[in-house]
Amino acid sequence: MVEFIRVSEGTGAVLGLWKQKLAIPPTTGYLMTYYDGRCTANCKFCPQARESEADIGKLSRVSWPKREFKNVLEALEENQDELKRICIQSINHPKIVNDLCEILAGIKETSDLPVSISCQPLENKDIQKLADKGIDRLGIPLDAVTPQIFNQIKGENAGGPYRWEDHLRALEEASTILGGEVSTHLIIGLGETEREAVELIQFLHDHGITVGLFAFTPILGTPLAEEDQPPVDAYRRIQLARHLIVNDLTNYSKMKFENGEISDFGASQADISSVLNSGEPFQTSGCPNCNRPFYNESPRGPIYNYPRKLDHEEIESIKSELNLS
Repeated sequence: MVEFIRVSEGTGAVLGLWKQKLAIPPTTGYLMTYYDGRCTANCKFCPQARESEADIGKLSRVSWPKREFKNVLEALEENQDELKRICIQSINHPKIVNDLCEILAGIKETSDLPVSISCQPLENKDIQKLADKGIDRLGIPLDAVTPQIFNQIKGENAGGPYRWEDHLRALEEASTILGGEVSTHLIIGLGETEREAVELIQFLHDHGITVGLFAFTPILGTPLAEEDQPPVDAYRRIQLARHLIVNDLTNYSKMKFENGEISDFGASQADISSVLNSGEPFQTSGCPNCNRPFYNESPRGPIYNYPRKLDHEEIESIKSELNLS
């Protein structure tokens, strides 16, 4: 029986669970499975990791207070019109599938909102259980861009249970079961080149996997706490490349690189100009209606993923960062 669940600060404010002034409210309600202990995985960037010394009430830089699940469901029933989606973040523990099924069932009984789940690779029978309970999308985070980085930050060399090949296979199998409604996310800033990031984005797009981008965020108490966030200009180039690829306006094979850095996006100038002026490449990417306000950065900036539409001044500033004015 699921008694408790964690609720992101912004989500709790939107649901009326507590009072908090929000610069930008979340458009998705973010919940996280509660477990009396740490995740059995050991991802080096994650506050929830088995050997982490970080605040266990955090995921990335966001706080996730614990609340009674029944109270959260009551708040969701009353305030569901404030949200467009629910996303359940899952930590790894022995009873996680049962917990996810129970949480999903409770939400579907309470609201009509589509529900995404972000979790570790699951057995096909367990994915089917979630599908039968009404899941809308499943996310299986690769996090790393290359097998080598994956191994270092969440695989065998990190003391973790995950393997690159298992994640890729799980994404493809989940996509088959769920009719393509599958996502992953990549953390930029863990040592990859722009070329490596773009090559993987193209591969995932070709396999029908939705790709969301995160900027690496150092968290106190994790092994990567002293590492830097990615350079903003590099992150912007990868954001732009991702947008062009997923909208079939370019292809990895058409792009050019110098020392691993994007030098030519392989798209027409008209298309590049159009998407730049829309500002869309630089907004939060991932599942529909997910804006994850300030998940990777302070509201003071620099803003890696904008949780709203960009204004003219912000777009012009990004053009300057990209030398595409």
